[in-house]
Amino acid sequence: MKKDDSGVDELRSEYDLKSLRLRKAGPDRKHFGGATVRLEADVAELFPNSESVNEALRFLIRITKGKEPDLKLLIN
Repeated sequence: MKKDDSGVDELRSEYDLKSLRLRKAGPDRKHFGGATVRLEADVAELFPNSESVNEALRFLIRITKGKEPDLKLLIN
């Protein structure tokens, strides 16, 4: 098979490559659409998932603002 080096662009005109975002793989990957917070290993091993971290932080926010915590959350 012969390689086509004519320089003709075969992409359709509706493809806008300038608007594409590059996504990296691995630990240096940028996360689009949200903040990323890294936990130290000793803290991370206490939480099974991000939902439990958020729940604990929301609880801490409520008690430091003087609001009564929802006891249903504490029982789980």
